[in-house]
Amino acid sequence: MNTIVKQIEKAQPFFKKLSANIYLQAVRDGFISLMPIIIFSSLFILVSAVPNIWGFYWPTNVNDGLMKIYNYSMGVLSLMAAANVARALTKSLNLRLPKINQIPTASVMFAAQIAFLLVAVDPFTNKLGLFFTEGYMGTKGLLAAFLVGFIVPNLYYVCFKNHITIKMPDQVPQNISSAFANIIPFALSTSFFGLFDVFFRMATGTNLAAWIIQVLAPLFTAADGYVGLAIVYGAMAFFWFIGIQGPSIVEPAVTAIYLTNVEANMKVFQAGGHATSILAQGTQYFVATLGGTGATLVITYMFALWAKSKELKAVGRAAAIPVTFGVNEPILFGAPLILNPIFFIPFIGAPILNVWLFKIFVDHFGMNGFIYNLPWTTPGPIGLFMGVGFSIQALILVVALLVMDTAVYYPFFKAYDMQKVAEEAEKDKAVAENPDSDANVATDAVVATAAGDIPLGLTKDKKELNILVICAGGGTSGILANALNKMAKEKDLPVEAAAAAYGAHSDLLPDMDVTVLAPQMDAMKDSLKQEADHSDVKMITTTGKQYIDLTRHADKALEFIVNKLQDNDDEGEAK
Repeated sequence: MNTIVKQIEKAQPFFKKLSANIYLQAVRDGFISLMPIIIFSSLFILVSAVPNIWGFYWPTNVNDGLMKIYNYSMGVLSLMAAANVARALTKSLNLRLPKINQIPTASVMFAAQIAFLLVAVDPFTNKLGLFFTEGYMGTKGLLAAFLVGFIVPNLYYVCFKNHITIKMPDQVPQNISSAFANIIPFALSTSFFGLFDVFFRMATGTNLAAWIIQVLAPLFTAADGYVGLAIVYGAMAFFWFIGIQGPSIVEPAVTAIYLTNVEANMKVFQAGGHATSILAQGTQYFVATLGGTGATLVITYMFALWAKSKELKAVGRAAAIPVTFGVNEPILFGAPLILNPIFFIPFIGAPILNVWLFKIFVDHFGMNGFIYNLPWTTPGPIGLFMGVGFSIQALILVVALLVMDTAVYYPFFKAYDMQKVAEEAEKDKAVAENPDSDANVATDAVVATAAGDIPLGLTKDKKELNILVICAGGGTSGILANALNKMAKEKDLPVEAAAAAYGAHSDLLPDMDVTVLAPQMDAMKDSLKQEADHSDVKMITTTGKQYIDLTRHADKALEFIVNKLQDNDDEGEAK
């Protein structure tokens, strides 16, 4: 097993490069900003449809009002996705341009929305005037939206890089001059998609969004099968195991299928049918990654309750609450599970077996697939029960999943627990034989410094040290930021910390003095370094156990940040 893991590690640089691809980042970042819309609109579906399970139906006008809010949010999701993906990609492309020649994100977003309407919406007229169909403005048009979101920023980039813009005299005010600079790239983008749409409809007889769905229908079907499910969720676990945030690579490829399937399931359910589509965000959050990628809910509680090793018991107890809510970095890096040969098989196998069992319940026991989108931090068993429509089969499945995951992880848990107990015994023996030595010194210890010694001279406003912590989903970064803020308040320190999921960090970053990256951000550190340098923000990276230790000890975290900040300043002066 060690040999296999070492071979896998050799491929890590390639996968890190793949994870940092700006187009995958654009899809991921664009969708992170859309999550409030998805969750908000799903609440109205819940209110509208859940009472039907128990035989209660809202009056028509009430139900129409609830569905109106849903249709005016999720119903135009692709239109907003085109703009948001274009915005995210534009920010990456701007890092390649001089600060005095930046692509305006607002103009790109407007152009992307118009371009999407041109290629995904069918117009029609009647006596009242011109109208257009909305069938592909929702989840069905997402793939077309991504394509538009990729092309429009690149057209702008070509224009701005080669100065193909209208340049006004220096006497013209900057806001007016900027507006004229946008005219050529805006006209090029919208004209390109306008002409493309004309010829494309002549060749295919349909719009781009509909054509993409037709062509990829077999792929959608295959992805919902046992092999496809194993590839999707096995890949997520595999990438995480080698230290790369798995969903960052896999999710952009399946997000459109996720949302399309949930909406299709909902319509079938409302019509009284059996919703059978498997691939969905809920399947990822509450089945395949029950407790986080690797299906780590049970192994965390096994550590906390059954481990004889003091270290594993402490790690399990500290990680239990975060993992219950889907934040599993404390167990991934604390145990560790990732790049640990002992857990290679269960870490990748448990998610695949979970989703296969879920499919069996849907296909053979009458349980619906996911018909609602819920926040990823919903505890897994609760999210599964709610997401599929509060069915008895779901309760049985929850128990079956927990039992199966326990059986899968148990032999590997016992082997690792015995190994750690032996290591602890050796350490205790060494301490007993040489009392003057300290066998418990942390290898990642930070240089001690006074917690109150905040280098305000290195901050932007000279008044307060502003810290941004970035992780994959906003979970552990929130834990660390909250701990820092709590300590700063108790000790009256001029420190303020914020947390962000990667992709939702861009608006916060320019106002910060320093950003701390969780270890799962290692694959994105080069692009984040570009962003940080662009905004004159110092960037600090962390290792696995070091980062988890910092989330538990705010004083040590502040010492670490202050020392790193001062070291960076000393290096700058030396240069």
